[in-house]
Amino acid sequence: MRELSFAELDTERTELLPTRETLTYGGNFNWANIVATNSSMALNAASLYAVANSAAQQTILVSQG
Repeated sequence: MRELSFAELDTERTELLPTRETLTYGGNFNWANIVATNSSMALNAASLYAVANSAAQQTILVSQG
């Protein structure tokens, strides 16, 4: 990634976002409930030159209202 020159920085502009009250209309609420779990297990006990492998299972649940 290259650095920007002062001339390029001078051409950049910013814009303010509307307030939260402006974004909601008449009590219309938008929410998302996200639950994520990862689980994995490996056991390598009292064995010489053994290798323990484990694969992870991932579950993601999203409900939006």
